[in-house]
Amino acid sequence: MNGFPFVRSQQVVRAHRDGKPVVALESAILSHGLPWPVNCETCRAMEAAVREQGAEPATVGILEGRIHIGLEYDHISQLARGEASKAGARDLPALATARANAGTTVSATIFVAHRAGINIMATGGIGGVHRDWAQSGDASADLWELSRTPVAVVCSGVKTILDLPRTVEALESLGVPAIGYRTIEWPAFYSRKSGIPLEHRVHNIRQAALWLDSCRRLGMPGGSLILNPVPARAAVDREEVEDMIEQALHQAQLEQIAGKEVTPFLLSWIQKKSREDTLRANQALAVSNARLAARIALQMNGGGQPPAQTPQ
Repeated sequence: MNGFPFVRSQQVVRAHRDGKPVVALESAILSHGLPWPVNCETCRAMEAAVREQGAEPATVGILEGRIHIGLEYDHISQLARGEASKAGARDLPALATARANAGTTVSATIFVAHRAGINIMATGGIGGVHRDWAQSGDASADLWELSRTPVAVVCSGVKTILDLPRTVEALESLGVPAIGYRTIEWPAFYSRKSGIPLEHRVHNIRQAALWLDSCRRLGMPGGSLILNPVPARAAVDREEVEDMIEQALHQAQLEQIAGKEVTPFLLSWIQKKSREDTLRANQALAVSNARLAARIALQMNGGGQPPAQTPQ
C-alpha cells in the first residue's frame, strides 16, 4: 500500500491470505452517527452480522493518525467514547499528519477499502445533497468519491435529513449505478418507501453478485449502490419523519449549527422527538445492510453458502 501507515488487523490479514471475503464498515457511526453506548453496540452487531455469514468485517478508523483497516475491540470503544473528528477522504492527509483520531465517512472508507483490496462496504445511509443546497451549496463528498472509486456500497439510501430527489439526480449525473434489492423505489433511510422509482432491481443474492460482476467486467470507473430498505419491523412512517426533519432544520438554524455538526445535531434531535423509534430503525438497517453485504461478498467469492441457521 505504497508505504503509507495503514494498519490491518490480524483477522483482515488472515482473511486476505486465506481468500476469505472482506466487508468494509465505516466508523463515523461511532464518532458521530449514534450516541453512546448504542454506537458501540451497533458497530459490534454489524461486525457480528458479517461474521455470521462467513465473511470478515474490516471497520475502518483513524487512531493517532494511523489508518486502521479492521478495528480491534478496544479501538471501537475508544472511537465511540473519545473525542474524534469526522473524516472524509480529503481529510485523511491532515489527520495522519496531526496524529488525530477520527471516524471515517463513506467517502474515506471506500477510498481506504479500495487501496486495501476490499471491493464492498456496508453503511446505514450515504451522504448527499443538503436540503438548503440552493443557499449553501452543501453536498457530501460521498457522491464524488463514489463516482471515482470502484467499491460497492450497500445502504438504505441517503440519510433522511438530506434532499433525496436532488441526491438521486446528482448520482445519475455522476454516473453512479444504483439498484434496488427487492425494492422498486428508493428507500428513505428510516422508511421503506420514498415514492422515487428505481429503474433496476434484483431479487436475490445471486443476481446482486452478477450485477456487481457486470460493473467490474464493464470497467465502470466508480462505485455502485445496492439499496436495501430498512427491515419492515423497524420502519418509521415517512410523513412522520418529514415533520420531524422540518422541525429539526428550524432548530438548527436557531442554534446556528453549521458544517459537519449539522448531521449529528439533526439525527440526535429527531431521535429524541421520535422517542427513539428512529434510533431503533437506524440500528436495524445498519445491521441488515452489513448482513446483506456479507452475503453478496460470499457469493462473489465463489458462491459459498452462509451458515444454515442464518435467515435467508
